[in-house]
Amino acid sequence: MLQAFIFDMDGVIIDSEPIHFDVDIQTMKYLGHDITEAELEIYVGMTNPAMWKSIRQEFNLNQTVEEIIEYQLAKKISTLRGLAIEPIDGIKELLINLKEFDIPVAIASSSPRIFIEEVLSKFGMENDFDCVVSGEEVDKGKPAPDVYIEAARQLGVDVKHCMVLEDSRNGITAAKAAGMRCIGYVNPNSGNQDLSQADFIVEDIGEIILEPFMD
Repeated sequence: MLQAFIFDMDGVIIDSEPIHFDVDIQTMKYLGHDITEAELEIYVGMTNPAMWKSIRQEFNLNQTVEEIIEYQLAKKISTLRGLAIEPIDGIKELLINLKEFDIPVAIASSSPRIFIEEVLSKFGMENDFDCVVSGEEVDKGKPAPDVYIEAARQLGVDVKHCMVLEDSRNGITAAKAAGMRCIGYVNPNSGNQDLSQADFIVEDIGEIILEPFMD
């Protein structure tokens, strides 16, 4: 029986992967290197520190991970604030439906908490979730299950009764490793993502029907 619904954020609540790709490419140019969107796709769903640690090693960057993230995150927040953007179609309706069933909801995102809060504030959704967990607040980020396990703990729900909505291979791997069911959302702007581990795959948030999971 469904007792909690946990949302990834980037590419699920906000169509932000194009922002991430663009700013990360700009950040690499600032650091004196070129990187392509295709090269960045493998990092979708991962935390900033994990991504930049890997990229830093690959490109032998002189800057520390902390210095890179400081530049990148400031640029992302500035970009977000300047955009006219709405939540992904169907998200608000899904939240209303979950509330009608009295199902608690959470966000479990790899983004830093400051970026999560910026997104929720922009959309006026600060009070729509029972808890918010950043992947940078647990021991290991996605594809490890820690962020989803922590979200379930904060909601007070057994992992086996949780459903996750994800758009990335790393996120789905994390949800399944946590022992949760997972809906894979096909977001073309999230790049070439393997969603085959998901229990269900949708191309539109409006395809998600809760009734079958309530018994």
